[in-house]
Formats: sequence, structure tokens, C-alpha cells
Amino acid sequence: MTACQTLLRKDMLPNPVSIQLHEIPGDLRAAKRIADQKAAELAAEPMLLAWYEAKTGRFSPNVECCSETKPGWVVYAESRGGNITIDINDQTYVFIYRDAV
Repeated sequence: MTACQTLLRKDMLPNPVSIQLHEIPGDLRAAKRIADQKAAELAAEPMLLAWYEAKTGRFSPNVECCSETKPGWVVYAESRGGNITIDINDQTYVFIYRDAV
């Protein structure tokens, strides 16, 4: 049986782009707007594959454990071409995208 990795570290993220904000977005929606905007600067048609919110511990997609080295939602995104990570305030919010083009 595979032991699930649940702790997130920056070195687990594919091509992380860090955004440091003086004021942390108040909710996931606000953070996603910021991440979507940055992803649109980096890819012609960014498609969100996975996200994580540190203060609640929530993530999506809610997938089965499949790796001893990375959280399942990161593995899911990478296995579907996720190669752009927007990391807001040191993993406070994390969004993984791929270019849909």
C-alpha cells in the first residue's frame, strides 16, 4: 500500500511561479482570479487542473492517494499535462494549469 504524501513543499510543484502579495486574498475565488490572470500571461489558453488552499487544507480534485512523494492532486495535474504552477504567498494558495493549445 502506498503511503500518502499530504504535506506540500515548493519542490513538489511543476514550474512554480511565485506571487508575493502584501495582502493575502481573503478567499479561494479572489486568489483564483489572481492566478488565472498570471497563467494567462504564461500560456495561450491556460486550463486549471488542480488547486490547494492552505488555511482550510482543501484541494481539488479530491483524488485517491497515488504517490509517496507528492500529494495526489499534484500527481493528477502533472499526469494531465500540468506544467504551470501559480504559487501565491508560499503555498498559501496553489493553482496548477496546462496550456490547452
